[in-house]
Amino acid sequence: MTGLLLLPLSADIKIGEHTERTIGGITFNIDTIISTLVAGALVLILGFWARSALTKRTQDHVPTKVQLIWEAVVGEVNTQVEANLGRIHPFVVPLAVALFFFILFANWLELLPTEINHDVHLLPAPTADTNLTYAMALMAMVGVWIYGIKEKGVKGYFKHFLEPFPVLLPLNILEELTKPITLALRLFGNIFAGGIMLALIGLIPFYAMWAPNLVWKLFDMFIGGIQAFIFALLTVLYFGMAGAGHEDHEDHEAEDRKTPELAH
Repeated sequence: MTGLLLLPLSADIKIGEHTERTIGGITFNIDTIISTLVAGALVLILGFWARSALTKRTQDHVPTKVQLIWEAVVGEVNTQVEANLGRIHPFVVPLAVALFFFILFANWLELLPTEINHDVHLLPAPTADTNLTYAMALMAMVGVWIYGIKEKGVKGYFKHFLEPFPVLLPLNILEELTKPITLALRLFGNIFAGGIMLALIGLIPFYAMWAPNLVWKLFDMFIGGIQAFIFALLTVLYFGMAGAGHEDHEDHEAEDRKTPELAH
């Protein structure tokens, strides 16, 4: 499993190389795996910290500041999702929030000064490796497909491929199959390009590199945040579209059951 590109920038620095180990005929990018574990550990630490800051079992039950902030953020996300997509399964928003923070931490690892002599980068951004971005996108889309089938049934879910006209079936299927590819490559391309820029700035003499390095790292932090937000947002949108109409249909049926039949 190797990166998509290998760009030699000079005799001293290359982009796209990974520390590899081959086990059982399969090549693993060790640096990507380590960085992924670090980003995942940071998300777990954040989650356990937020959990520990919840309201303590006291008589006053006063919520902590962390709890208030967290509930405000999740509540606002839920409100915006329901306002634009209708009600979706309660697990979707927590999944999107977890994806956002994981991708954010993974993107920002590139900004840490963990490079040794332009040869070894201890914590490169794992999202600059297509292996991770493809895996995340595929897992997200498989989850969307399973969710759609569970909510609408096999017949109801696959029926939407024939809408609005049956002749569009091939295009609708192609669109569905390209969603994980575009989701993965969008994230990979932006983070990989940021790594190239940081490498190029690293070639500038030390006395002159501090200004462009600072400016680009601030910009790269912004791009990393935007890409994490886009990935999480698209995941929510795909889940919302997969279950679109199901909740409304159930509510309509429930109202019909409550309405007494008119006497003839």
